[in-house]
This record gives sequence, structure tokens and C-alpha cells, in this order.
Amino acid sequence: MGKVTGFLEYERLEEGYEPVQVRVKNWKEFVSSLGAEQAKQQGARCMDCGTPFCTSGCPVNNIIPDFNDLVYRGSAADWRAAIDVLHQTNNFPEFTGRVCPAPCEAACTLNVNDDPVGIKSIEHAIIDRAWAEGWVKPMPPAAKSGRKVAVVGSGPAGLAAAQQLARAGHAVTVFEKNGRIGGLLRYGIPDFKMEKSHIDRRIEQMKAEGVVFRTGVLVGAMPKDSKVTNDAKETASAEQLRAEFDAVLLTGGAEASRDLPVPGRELDGVHFAMEFLPQQNKVVAGDKVKGQIRADGKHVIVIGGGDTGSDCVGTSNRHGAASVTQFELLPMPPEQEDKPLVWPYWPVKLRTSSSHEEGCERTFAIATKEFIAGNGKDKGRVVGLRTVQVQWAGGKMTEVAGTEKEWKADLVLLAMGFVSPVGTVLEAFGVEKDPRGNAKAHTEAEGGYRTNVDKVFAAGDMRRGQSLVVWAIREGRQAARAVDEFLTGSSTLPR
Repeated sequence: MGKVTGFLEYERLEEGYEPVQVRVKNWKEFVSSLGAEQAKQQGARCMDCGTPFCTSGCPVNNIIPDFNDLVYRGSAADWRAAIDVLHQTNNFPEFTGRVCPAPCEAACTLNVNDDPVGIKSIEHAIIDRAWAEGWVKPMPPAAKSGRKVAVVGSGPAGLAAAQQLARAGHAVTVFEKNGRIGGLLRYGIPDFKMEKSHIDRRIEQMKAEGVVFRTGVLVGAMPKDSKVTNDAKETASAEQLRAEFDAVLLTGGAEASRDLPVPGRELDGVHFAMEFLPQQNKVVAGDKVKGQIRADGKHVIVIGGGDTGSDCVGTSNRHGAASVTQFELLPMPPEQEDKPLVWPYWPVKLRTSSSHEEGCERTFAIATKEFIAGNGKDKGRVVGLRTVQVQWAGGKMTEVAGTEKEWKADLVLLAMGFVSPVGTVLEAFGVEKDPRGNAKAHTEAEGGYRTNVDKVFAAGDMRRGQSLVVWAIREGRQAARAVDEFLTGSSTLPR
């Protein structure tokens, strides 16, 4: 814990943001981590609550009271110990310290009747200082096992699994269909939320630990009509990987976007969010993108109220959109949750992101009925859409008569979530699917993450469906232990 009376003496401190008018002019991160004294004060608020619900609320089970206390104590040795505590459960706190929604804070005991401890901001401060001080170093294995593992997909699940397996002494090769490593971390999350230099330095660390990365390699095949980013210049078959490696771990992302099959869907100017966002990330990285989808001077409508939709809002504002409107099918949630009812679980409440604050009209309980085509020079292009307000009762949606409306729209971005892994990698390996189209594999300690195919495992979005970066890291770590046990009969890797 921190200071015994700290939660009574100190208020929650928020991280600093650059002003909107400054940050929308570039693609750099605009959140500044807490200074040492600010983090110390935030750590002081951690209570001696007996049962740290924050740890169970965190998918990777970070040992939160311990690193809060170390930051509160404040010496250089304590900060050095704090990153060791953090790395015990989380391979990449610089990712989660930036893009995790912090379910740990929702579960914080102080959150019952006060503002929770700023756990995410403390994590952010610890890892930033650790990199600055040179405390993050490669950890190569003391001995090699002689076993080879293929990891298909280089998102957070694949990277976490690859690092754990390499440290266990296995020869790990990561296959990625795109030109750069990182999966949806690289191509789905805008640079203004997480600059990709954070991925690059982890890759260098992992290379020093023995991980081999092969980019531009598509395992299996990609449907002809797929809109998913794919820079593959070569392919590798399931048979090849099973013959060459002692185990194969499938960790691809859930990139198959949920579509909106209404009249006019085929019009130019209607795109999936995952067509729009990766292109901008590639441009920021210095890649050339032919025919980039741009929002400059356009009236943009984003359909979908989640994080991906919010990322589309922020990207459109940085392009210089004339206006940005975001639709959400569900009714507007309450601004404040009923804490005694929902604590320590993740609450449904209105969340306003930094992208919303940069300029966005938000409309709730609205359904799109049709995309409107233009005439003349705009023939074949979307120029607007028709909507209707909806109401919900008993879990069922009905349209509200007399609420039809037309909206001007030059660019429509579909950000309604993801339904399953993309491509045919599961079919290529013959992996059995669950009812949602994900790889079927349980997570129990005995035989966990193993599919119906010998030597083939699955984790992350590939197994559980669309989820958070922190859940992907958890699954990657647990799957690594399962693979290690499969290869050697036992494992000292944490689960």
C-alpha cells in the first residue's frame, strides 16, 4: 500500500494533455506521463484494502499494490524494483499504460465512493522511466531447448507468447503478413495514441533474446474480397509450418469487420474503419499508400460508438474534416454508474475520449437505413445517408415512427466491431471453430490453448474474439506456458 492516510489527503491526479489546437496538427502522442513526485502522490492514495480487487480486475493480474507502494517510497532503487514487479505479469506495460481502458481502476476499492487510484498513470510512469534509465534489457535464455516454435501473428498476443517462449529457451519464429511487426498495435491504433517506436524497441529487445521475425509472409490464404491490410510477398502453408516446427501458435487478430448490408453499401466513400486507419499509420511510418482514404474537407460519419470509432474521429479531425458525427445504435448510457450495484466490475457508462473532445457530434439510439448516392459528378459516390431513431425494450430494438432523417456525408466509416479472425488460416490448419468463428480451445491449465490439431495452439483474438490489448497479452503468456509444457513436459513460465 501507499501512505496509510494518503487516500484521505490526496486527490486523484490526471496525466497532462496537449491543447486540442496543438495536438490535432500532428500524429504524435499528446499525453504526458506523471513526474516522479506526482506519481509518488498518486501511489500514496493506494489503500491497505485487504483484498486488492484491482489485481483481480486486471486481466494480466498486475501486482498493483506492490508497485504503487514502491513508487510512493520513491528512491531510485524502489523505482527499479517497481519495473521488475510490473514485468513479472506484463511483458509490455508501455502498450497497456497508453491504450488500456484500465479495468483495474474500475475495481479499485477506493472507487466505491471516491475517484480510484490512477493505476494506469503509475504504470505509464514506471515503464517510461525504466526505458529512460536503461533498466529494460534483453533476457536471453541460459540454455537452448532445441525445440522450434512458430507464432503466426505479431500483435500483442503473438509478441507476448514469443518473448516468453524465447526466454524458456525455444527457437521462436514470428510470421506476420504485413511489412512491419505489431499486428493491430501497429496498424489499428493511431500514432497519436501510441507511437510505434514503442513496438520497435521491444522488437530489438526480442531479437536480442533470439526471436526471429519474418514479415510479408501470409500463412494460409486471404479471401479475394478481403479489405484487411496485407503486404504479403510470400506464403507459407500449414503443412510447411507443422513439418518444420515442433509447435505452432496461432495469434492473429479478429480483423473481419462487422458489415452494414443496407442499400447503397457498395457506393464509393463507404469504408470499413480498418481500411481507413491502417493507411494513415502506414503514411506516418513513411510508407507510400496509393489512393489513401482521406477526410480532408469532408463531412464524415462514423458508424459505431466504440474505441475504433473514436480512433476514426481523431484521425478525421487530424485530416481536417469539415465535420465529424458518430452514430451509436444503443441508447446513451448514464454519465455516472451506480457504483454500489456494479463495483468491482467494468461499468457501462458514458465515456468521452480525447478524440471526442477534439470535435465530434455524437448521436445515440440511431440506425442507418440507406446510403444515398450522388448525381452527376458524384454518381456512384455516397453523398448522404438516411437514419431512423430506435428504442430498446426487453433487449429488442424497434424503430420510432416519424424520426427519419437525412444526413450529409462524403465519407462513411464502419466501426461496428469485429466478428472473427480474417482469412483462412484456421481452415488451412483444419482447426475446429466455436460458434462465433474463432479457434476452439479452452484455457484450463491442463491442455489449455490447444486446438483439435496436433501441435497447433491458438490464443488472443484468434481464440477469444475481439478484445483488449491487455487480454491479448494475458492469453499470449498463458499460451506460451501451455506450449512450453507440451514441448518439455513441464514449465517454469508464469501462467
